[in-house]
Amino acid sequence: MARLLVLRTAPYHRSSLSAAATTALLFPSKHRHSASFPHPARRLLPSPLRVPVRAIESSSGATKQEEAPPAAGEAQEPLPAAPAFVMEELGWGTQLAVKLKMLVAPPWQRVRKGSVLTMKLRGEVTDQVKTRFSSGLSLPQICENFEKAAYDPRISGIYLHIEPLSCGWGKAEEIRRHIVDFKKSGKFVVGYMPVGGEKEYYLASACGELYAPPSAYVALYGLTIQQTFLRGVLEKVGVQPEIKRIGRYKSAGDQLSRKSMSNEVREMLAVLLDNIYGNWLDTVSSIRGKKKEEIEEFINSGVYQVERLKEEGWITDLLYDDEIMAMLKERVGQNDKKSLRMVDYSKYSRVRKSTLGLEGGGELIAVIRASGSISRTRGRLSVGSSGIVAEQLIEKIRSVRESEKYKAVILRIDSPGGDALASDLMWREIRLLADSKPVIASMSDVAASGGYYMAMAAPVIVAEKLTLTGSIGVVTGKFILQKLYERIDFNKEILSKGRYAELNAADNRPLRPDEAELFEKSAQNAYASFRDKAAISRSMSIDEMETVAQGRVWSGQDAASRGLVDSLGGFSQALAIAKQRANIPQDNKVRLVEISKASPSLPEILSGIGGSLLGVDRVMKGVLQDVTSLNGVQARMDGILFERLENASGENQLFVLIKEIINYFD
Repeated sequence: MARLLVLRTAPYHRSSLSAAATTALLFPSKHRHSASFPHPARRLLPSPLRVPVRAIESSSGATKQEEAPPAAGEAQEPLPAAPAFVMEELGWGTQLAVKLKMLVAPPWQRVRKGSVLTMKLRGEVTDQVKTRFSSGLSLPQICENFEKAAYDPRISGIYLHIEPLSCGWGKAEEIRRHIVDFKKSGKFVVGYMPVGGEKEYYLASACGELYAPPSAYVALYGLTIQQTFLRGVLEKVGVQPEIKRIGRYKSAGDQLSRKSMSNEVREMLAVLLDNIYGNWLDTVSSIRGKKKEEIEEFINSGVYQVERLKEEGWITDLLYDDEIMAMLKERVGQNDKKSLRMVDYSKYSRVRKSTLGLEGGGELIAVIRASGSISRTRGRLSVGSSGIVAEQLIEKIRSVRESEKYKAVILRIDSPGGDALASDLMWREIRLLADSKPVIASMSDVAASGGYYMAMAAPVIVAEKLTLTGSIGVVTGKFILQKLYERIDFNKEILSKGRYAELNAADNRPLRPDEAELFEKSAQNAYASFRDKAAISRSMSIDEMETVAQGRVWSGQDAASRGLVDSLGGFSQALAIAKQRANIPQDNKVRLVEISKASPSLPEILSGIGGSLLGVDRVMKGVLQDVTSLNGVQARMDGILFERLENASGENQLFVLIKEIINYFD
């Protein structure tokens, strides 16, 4: 049977910042290249109006405007910036209603007066809304907890435990923005960081006070990008990868097909690293009241002694967790001998916004969330919340399009891409949706390849400054196992009819020249379709799009200056634009309706009760999903992960596979 290449990207894998290594597997597949797409000149449907606008950063930071090139015949219309967070005074009627709702709230939503909200920010942070039975952190629920706590009269302040995070800089920026906004309530927010690096400090520095234990491991050494290459290892075991990646900067597949980093990829990753490090220096220097050069000099001195952080004013003091809680007891006026009155993240996430008078009537805006790798159909081994399944998301998009109750839609995307056909089918449905009501794409950590394919269908795209964006390119491939078969004395014979019948079936011989040519043309055709539709969607000429395509990944900020993104900011920025497009006054309340909130499956319920019951960890489940659900041409971004060197852990799954092969035959 033919064996195809699957490139698995883990955009949330591991804490802080590092490597661009993908997980790859050999697996049986019914691989077929995507069918030809219609030429862009034959419009499938009327294009929703995309008004070229200036890139506007949300109000939580300095306003930055960069002109995006206007399309011919279109007038400019400025996009609104998200209004600055201001504590709203609740009327006496609302206050009375809130008190009554708190009295009759069910036990699992009750909070004692004078409580401190505690949230442990560590590990993976997903962009999906979690069910009660799901484990882990949810970005929407983290942000909502900050908002609720600001208004909740029962909450005196917030105590954040910040440890190594497995998320990108887009989510980190969103959380940081909410920390800054919460402080405007006048309540305290205290941070505690026993372990961390640059990303963790980026969050923690927004707290009013920041503490660490005397034995804390806070290593601020700078940021790295790593990329691993397995071509040499594959050659030693007799595996020859046939990879077709279209786009000079497309790095997906390089891990298997190359022995070193290409000049183009090195250039791309260096720019991304400069953007992230520069943003970090800017933020920290503004907080510390120092010049960027001073901050950089401090980092380059090799910061590992936590005492230096205290001496230089980077943290408030050195205290253990129990000492901080004793301090907080005194601060909230708790004089008994009991432990600090606290409510944790999980329980507080169950408190409804309506209980606090924060959600009532008003127009409805639908929120459709699309997170993870893209597949066309759900595999047999998939769990309820795993990745983006095109056929399921399309059903939700159609339900919103057919409903008249929703005045606008926010499409929240956090995806490195996946199946090219699935991406195109969703692109079509999002375009149809945008013909019926305003659609705003809000991009989280990453919206690249198939993820950007979805986003570009929306008339307006919003990204964080460091959202990984673009990667307009495709990759496809297969493995030639001739030498491996010879080594293990394995024989395979194929009978076929048709000149190219063996293109995907024959892994026991190299491709013939005519087969290799067809293989290349198929990938080129998929790339041209992606690029041309991106040009239509962004009101650019093909030549203009080609200059920013070629598989290149941009930061959100750089993408905005090149017309791939319209506005800089987070979810609140997307909401402000959605209100404007739906003719809803900015100060009017709206109800956000989560369309893609998943129902818990039995595996999720069991996992929530105790992950050890299933005996399958997240990584293996992800690998199994890819093996069973991905085939065909891939619109996929290589896993660009930034990480501290000292915190690199875990093995690439392909390394494990290769190691097992070597051990077996040697």
